[in-house]
Amino acid sequence: MANFQEASDIEITVKLSARRFEESPFIKRTDNPKMVRGVYAGRYFPIFMGEDPIEKYWLLRQKALLFDVPEKPVEISGPDAVPFLEKVLTRKVAAMVEGRGYYALACTPSGGIFMDGVIFKLSENRFWYVQADGPFETWLLAHSGGYRVTISDPKSRVLQIQGPASINIMNAASNGSIDETMPYFGSGFFDIGGQHLYVSRTGFTNELGFEIYCDGEKTDHLALWDHLFKCGTPYGMEQSSARALTIRRIEGGILGNLTDMDITMTPFEAGLGMLVHMDKDDFIGKMALANKDRRKLLFGLTCAGETPISGSVVLNGTREVGFITAGVPSPTLGLGIGYVRFSQPGEWAGRRVNLRLSNGAIHNADVVELPFFDRNKNIVKGIDRIIPERPS
Repeated sequence: MANFQEASDIEITVKLSARRFEESPFIKRTDNPKMVRGVYAGRYFPIFMGEDPIEKYWLLRQKALLFDVPEKPVEISGPDAVPFLEKVLTRKVAAMVEGRGYYALACTPSGGIFMDGVIFKLSENRFWYVQADGPFETWLLAHSGGYRVTISDPKSRVLQIQGPASINIMNAASNGSIDETMPYFGSGFFDIGGQHLYVSRTGFTNELGFEIYCDGEKTDHLALWDHLFKCGTPYGMEQSSARALTIRRIEGGILGNLTDMDITMTPFEAGLGMLVHMDKDDFIGKMALANKDRRKLLFGLTCAGETPISGSVVLNGTREVGFITAGVPSPTLGLGIGYVRFSQPGEWAGRRVNLRLSNGAIHNADVVELPFFDRNKNIVKGIDRIIPERPS
C-alpha cells in the first residue's frame, strides 16, 4: 500500500482503532486538534499539524526542524548475523565497520525491491536495519531458518533533526561530543541529555541532519524531546509534521518504498543498481537480477504550470508512457515536481512530455535526472553550507 503525503491526502481521512498501530511516545508533545496522522511501518506519525508547510520548509532549509518519524529499527543479532544479512541484502555486509551506516536493499526472489533502509553495525554480531514502510520484520523471520540469529524489535522510536543548524544543535545536545568531524552516515552511541542513545548523521531530507534512536523503555522520551528543544530553540528549531520533509525528500531524489518503488520494480529500474553487489555470494534475488535490464524506468519530472500528483499520466505525444508516483511543489525551484515511472526504459532525461492530471487538464512537462538539484549531495555532506534565500 502506497504511503502518499500529498496536499489532498490531508482531506482524505478515515477513523482507525487506536490499538491497531503503534502510538508515538512523543504524542504528548505533538498532539493538537488539527493533527492528521498517517501509518508507516505499523506506526502512527503526523503528516499535518495545522502548520503552513511552506513556512516549515523554509525553516528546514534555513534553520532546523525536529521530526517524529516512523521508520522502524529491527535488530538482527547472533553468531550467524553476518551470513544471514549477506543472504537477505543485496550489498556486502561482511566488510561493514562500526560507526558507519550503509543504505541497503532487500529484494524478492524475482528481483523486485521489497525493502530499503539503513543498516548499522552496533557490535560484532549485532546489527540494526532501520526499515522503511512494509512488513520487513516478518520477512526476516520467514528467511531465518537454518541461521543462528535472533530477529527482534528494540522498540526504538526515531527523531530527526534536519537543517543547516543541526550540527550546532546536536553539539549542544551532546555536550560537545558531536561536531563537524562526524561524517555523513557516521554513527555511534552518545550521551544526549543524560541518556545513552544511538545517533547517526543521516535523514530523509538531503539537508544536513541527524537521527536519534531511542532505547525502548529505557528512554525517557519526553525528557529527550524537551532536551532537544532546549538545545534547538536558540538556533530557531521548531517541530514539524512530515509535510515539509516530504517536499524536501522528493526534491532530493529520495525514494519512498511502496510509493515510488515496490516489488514490481528492480533496483536497476529505480536507479539504485549501485547497491546491488553481483560479485558477492548468493543473495535473495541474485539469480533473477543477473538477467534483468540494467536501464532505469524512474526519473524526475518538472512542470511549470501545475504540481504533478500521484496517478497522473505522462504522455509522449498522445501515447501513454508512464505515470507519476508522487508529486509536490518545489519552493526552491518554483515548479511542480514529481517522480515519473515509465513503462519502458529509454533516453527519457531531457525530453519534453505532456502531463495529464486526474481532471483531464494537460500541461507541458520536462523529464530530468534525479535529484532535482544538488546532484553531488554537497548540502547533506556539509560541503555546501550556504543558507538559501527564500524567493520574494
